[in-house]
Amino acid sequence: MAKTHVTMKVNGAEVEGLVEPRTLLVHFIRESLGMTGTHIGCETTHCGACTVDIDGMSVKSCTMFAVQAQGSDITTVEGMANADGSLSALQEGFRMMHGLQCGFCTPGMIMRAHRLLKENPSPSEEEIRMGISGNICRCTGYQNIVRAIQYAAAKLNGIEFKEAAE
Repeated sequence: MAKTHVTMKVNGAEVEGLVEPRTLLVHFIRESLGMTGTHIGCETTHCGACTVDIDGMSVKSCTMFAVQAQGSDITTVEGMANADGSLSALQEGFRMMHGLQCGFCTPGMIMRAHRLLKENPSPSEEEIRMGISGNICRCTGYQNIVRAIQYAAAKLNGIEFKEAAE
């Protein structure tokens, strides 16, 4: 099968490659670019493990062809750390609030939460739950993921995070 030349920006760096037109973006990211933080779960858009940020939108990269990303600006979980290498507010939130167990869904959850907080810097618990509803976690029951996103929102807004009394 003939290959197509693609170029795009991933985590701030210009990248290029030759891909078959049927190559999914998730496979290009993982196999051609060696960025394995983006996970492959269901390959049907149901789980969200492959979520990346493309041109300001959350996209499940298992249902987008690499050729469709031509010229796009993509952020993967590898691009979420601060410039100095320290954890971003979301990464810190997931760590501090125990927002992960096995970690398989975590990259997709962080990427979806990143876009959610860009669109709504101070989401309510209900808005967070709705915002991540396209991402599945089979371990945590979501409560600590929600707390992690609340923690990150507070930190990004310069507010001290206060957990509700249980």
